[in-house]
Amino acid sequence: MPSVSEIAKGLGFEAVGDTDLAIARAAHPRIAGPSDLALALDAKHVRMLGEGGARAAILSPGVDFAALGLEAAIIAPRARYAMAGVTQMFQRPLDDLGAPEAGAHPSAVVDPSAEIDPSARIGPLVVVGAGARIEARSIVLAQATIGSGAEIGADCILHPGVRVGARVRIGARCQIHPNAVIGADGFSFVTPERGSVESARETGAVPVGTESTVWARIHSLGAVKIGDDVEIGAGAAIDRGTVADTEVGDGSKLDNQVQIGHNARVGRNCLLCGQVGVAGSAVIGDRVVIGGQAGVADHTEIGDDTVIMASSGVSGQVKPRSVLGGTPALPREEITQVVMSMRRLPRLLRDVAALKKRFPE
Repeated sequence: MPSVSEIAKGLGFEAVGDTDLAIARAAHPRIAGPSDLALALDAKHVRMLGEGGARAAILSPGVDFAALGLEAAIIAPRARYAMAGVTQMFQRPLDDLGAPEAGAHPSAVVDPSAEIDPSARIGPLVVVGAGARIEARSIVLAQATIGSGAEIGADCILHPGVRVGARVRIGARCQIHPNAVIGADGFSFVTPERGSVESARETGAVPVGTESTVWARIHSLGAVKIGDDVEIGAGAAIDRGTVADTEVGDGSKLDNQVQIGHNARVGRNCLLCGQVGVAGSAVIGDRVVIGGQAGVADHTEIGDDTVIMASSGVSGQVKPRSVLGGTPALPREEITQVVMSMRRLPRLLRDVAALKKRFPE
């Protein structure tokens, strides 16, 4: 078990008190025991320390660890950021996830033409297609499938049930969580004649005759390109492009059940929260944050460093560094005014009714 001083050194923070205390795990202050490191990252969690039995904790500067009855502490100037390093130190070994030793599990089905680095680990019932390539130290866990011609970079982790389609390219150090699908066909259809959607967009009406609509699939000939250091959540889906690749840039993080449509491009270091939907051919700039259940319309362009609030509906051009919310999405100041005005409506209606009663026509 690492000591308090070893953990602090690994995080680049200062340790105080009995820094030789051995630490078994990181824990919530309320349940932390004598061999745990309590994560007391704010005033609320500091107050909970008395409910547990921790002897050491991570604290913000200025908090007196001795007054709290602790024997040691790690002082973190940005406490929440410390969570990233601490949880990395104490994460469960990959063996707990069922990762095999280097090589392929006997039940895996690996095409003879696939290229797999000897240090890669291929789990039970994995299927690797013809011409696929898996680079050094990557781990593919149980029942995942890698399509023909797909490429998996070094040091990746593909969790159970991940589906990687043909010709998909995944960069280095990516983590893809269970049942994500990378490289399914895009949702792209067209009608022989002018259809209801085109008419509704242009005229706001649906003409007679659309009852006989037949949808013809536009097939997806492109693939998907995922950059380095990307994380893709459980059940997420990224569709292949029509003739060009759908792209997700380096360092971007996609939460569970995020949908990225065909031909879309997501920039670098973006954060897309749960159930975000990005329609086909949308372009999202770098460092964009999109809150949960927000929707981005097709062919929309969102500028760099924009923040989209949860449950928003975004269409059209969005300037860099915008903060938008609502449906249709408006700048934060405007949507706040709209919401406040809606809340005032009942009172306004009551006031109008009272005035009419007092001054009848």
